[in-house]
Amino acid sequence: MSFEVPSLPRTWRPLGPRLAAAVFGVVLVGAFAWLWFQFEPQTKASVKGLEKATVVFFILLGLALLNALARSRVVAHADGLTVVNGYRTRRLAWTEVGTVRFPQGAPWPYLDLGDGERISLLGIHASDGARAATAIRELRAVVDAHRPG
Repeated sequence: MSFEVPSLPRTWRPLGPRLAAAVFGVVLVGAFAWLWFQFEPQTKASVKGLEKATVVFFILLGLALLNALARSRVVAHADGLTVVNGYRTRRLAWTEVGTVRFPQGAPWPYLDLGDGERISLLGIHASDGARAATAIRELRAVVDAHRPG
């Protein structure tokens, strides 16, 4: 069964993980803010600057990790594929792109480059259900259309 090749550029992003990152980010900041405002004035006065900085550091670290999850994507361009996983970006020419595989039960697909190297495609997430299945069909159609030969 063939699938219509979408027009390029085409970007695939995970919906579920992006929503989760936004919700958990708000919960993280809101929980710490709520906790701080629940402290008695003498408790607030006893918290030193370094202790405050440590808490702020861990909040920012959590937000940075959530942002990494939310920014993941796969982009097909006329000249190749761009895979963004967290803060790492990998650009591949169509000649480098191998087979898109999505094993049953896997959280996300991967790109098998054929030389033993695999690149996870966090921009398509199994938790998105039918949306992920459509994204895989579209991505495979694009890869097949640009396969050399």
